[in-house]
Amino acid sequence: MKHTILSLILIAGVSLALQAEEQSLHMSGGDISLLPSYEQYNTPYKDKDGKKIADLVSYAATTLKWNACRVRLFVNPCIINPDDQNRQGEVQDLAYVTALGKRIKDAGMRFLLDFHYSDTWADPLKQVIPTAWQSLTEEQLYDTMYTYTRMCMQTLVDAGATPDYVQIGNEISYGMLLRGNSSKSEDRVYPTDAYDKAPTQWGRFCGLLNQGAKAVREVCPDSKIIIHIERTSNANACVQFYKNLNQGEVDYDIIGLSYYPFWHGRLTTELPNTLNAIHKAHPDKKIQIVETAYYNNYWPSTGISYDTRDQYPATPEGQDAFIADLITTLKQYDYVNGLYYWFPEENGNGGASYDKNKIVIDTWLNRGLFDPNTHKAYAGLYRLGEYSDILSGTDALRTDNGCTMYYTLLGVPMGIDRNTLPTGIYIHNGKKEVIQ
Repeated sequence: MKHTILSLILIAGVSLALQAEEQSLHMSGGDISLLPSYEQYNTPYKDKDGKKIADLVSYAATTLKWNACRVRLFVNPCIINPDDQNRQGEVQDLAYVTALGKRIKDAGMRFLLDFHYSDTWADPLKQVIPTAWQSLTEEQLYDTMYTYTRMCMQTLVDAGATPDYVQIGNEISYGMLLRGNSSKSEDRVYPTDAYDKAPTQWGRFCGLLNQGAKAVREVCPDSKIIIHIERTSNANACVQFYKNLNQGEVDYDIIGLSYYPFWHGRLTTELPNTLNAIHKAHPDKKIQIVETAYYNNYWPSTGISYDTRDQYPATPEGQDAFIADLITTLKQYDYVNGLYYWFPEENGNGGASYDKNKIVIDTWLNRGLFDPNTHKAYAGLYRLGEYSDILSGTDALRTDNGCTMYYTLLGVPMGIDRNTLPTGIYIHNGKKEVIQ
């Protein structure tokens, strides 16, 4: 009996220690959602010296020192007409994401799953209900939100691709699953408005979020839920948005932000103002920058809100300097614990980089971390690892789902046969196990 009580006490202590370690870790890596498509068409990836990178996922986890990757998920991207000129890389269905998620987990990194809840790109002004869901009643839509999310989560778990972080929606500053024209939908919410100004819209929105959150909690209780917006240039809007989520009793763990300096402001002004305001209003929440990027070759003539070329030229060197300064800035805030570069795998602006069906983005965004002509890595690719905390010891083992090895709490491998192990607490298949 005493031994059992001692074991329970030890387990509780280990659990608290793991939770504390989790809170202090810095996650850093990239959204590599199009990587398998580039690989399918034999796009070369090379290191900074021109040597071929055989597997960019493994390279990220080892040489680059990344510890996390993000992947977006569309409901049914194949329904989009391949000849549609607006189709830009929407190929990430569940099978695609499951395979890529498994690669990420097998490499020892964390996996951030980004639900778009659409057949196409979801962003602030575009939150289109999947084609198969458009005729559903509101009650049916709620049920489908839950069943779809649960099905996806279970599929990933069964395949050994358990997400460590889950975004319920992508850049949902103005709501999600909007009926009709997204920018004019009656279901749209406004992040600057209080909940009580549009209780019907906010109630619907919060209800949908909680249906997704419920499914995640049931299948993966250890996964952290992220709610992601992009009003990062407007501190008041961010504060009010998450205040409304609190009023709607939304279940989530982490505040996710997009931060692109050319849209959201300077590192020295807008970003610190927003981070400080959010933390002051919501001190119980960690914050992660789940999307960021910077131009590396030319500066667009339109669509820019802030011209930051005086500080960061649109060159590979300017791009690297931005990433370096962003990391330095974020390390000043102990409540920020995540940084993901968006589309680092962009690699080439023609030819073999995409096919006639446009399964890879064929518009050169020039924000990737590879030279589009030589396919060599830019310095920024290596810079991102400076923010990462390399997973080790009990934390790394906790994410080692599917591993048959038994480890001590200090990370020492002890074999695969539990019958040969002395009494104690071990990590097995990513979980604590007591052997008496």
